[in-house]
Amino acid sequence: MKITVLVDNLRNGPLKGEWGLSFLIEYEKWKILLDTGASGLFARNARRLGIDLGEVDHAVLSHAHYDHSDGMSAFFRENDHAALYIREKAEEDCYSQKWLRKKYIGIKRGELKRYQDRIIRVAGDYELEEGIYLIPHKAAQLERAGLRAGMYRRTGRHWRPDDFSHEQSLVFETQKGLVIFNSCSHGGVEVIIREVMDTFPGQPIYAMLGGFHLFHKPEAEVRSLARKIQSTGVEKIYTGHCTGEKAFQILRQEMGSQVRQWKTGMRISL
Repeated sequence: MKITVLVDNLRNGPLKGEWGLSFLIEYEKWKILLDTGASGLFARNARRLGIDLGEVDHAVLSHAHYDHSDGMSAFFRENDHAALYIREKAEEDCYSQKWLRKKYIGIKRGELKRYQDRIIRVAGDYELEEGIYLIPHKAAQLERAGLRAGMYRRTGRHWRPDDFSHEQSLVFETQKGLVIFNSCSHGGVEVIIREVMDTFPGQPIYAMLGGFHLFHKPEAEVRSLARKIQSTGVEKIYTGHCTGEKAFQILRQEMGSQVRQWKTGMRISL
């Protein structure tokens, strides 16, 4: 498996970065795009890296936030055939609250209707190809995580804490074990690893790649999370985006070389 970080807020070398995330994943004969960042920058970076997005077989949206979806139109311009797989409950309805103000952070309004012929909505566990799966959240009461994070969904005039039913993990079976991608891990990285372990009983978790939304978390909470991650038995952790530099350094202190940081332009082999 080969992974190329097409865009992240951290960058490696001459490529530009942004607050967003996009991966190209090459697995056996398949090329899969996970997320499209916050603009068309991921596509421009792909061209600079010599990557033809027209060769992508499938695209996956990890969750319904702008910094993972706003490059959607750029992808569809570059690729005329690959479907974008999203959760059944993904809508243009996500907000973040700071103080008393709620700010829209969802998919660009109108995009889901505009590209409805290219979008496939999935429910439950979904086998994308042999050895490739889309796994939803299964843990109960994740709206508590939404409330703690100040994240909400809006239906008409009704607000409710986000339960992250629009978030999904992209999971690959490899000879070394399962490899999990969850771009922001809003439901909790340790929760996600346990969800996947329960979905694939008896299969070891080789690697977890995700942002962990730790950039505002206190040091004690980050250290506690590191121990929870280690208790799952996962061998390798790659992180970036919403984890934050300070939190990454704390994770590094606790986990050593088990945890690594990605940057725009980086290529990872697993």
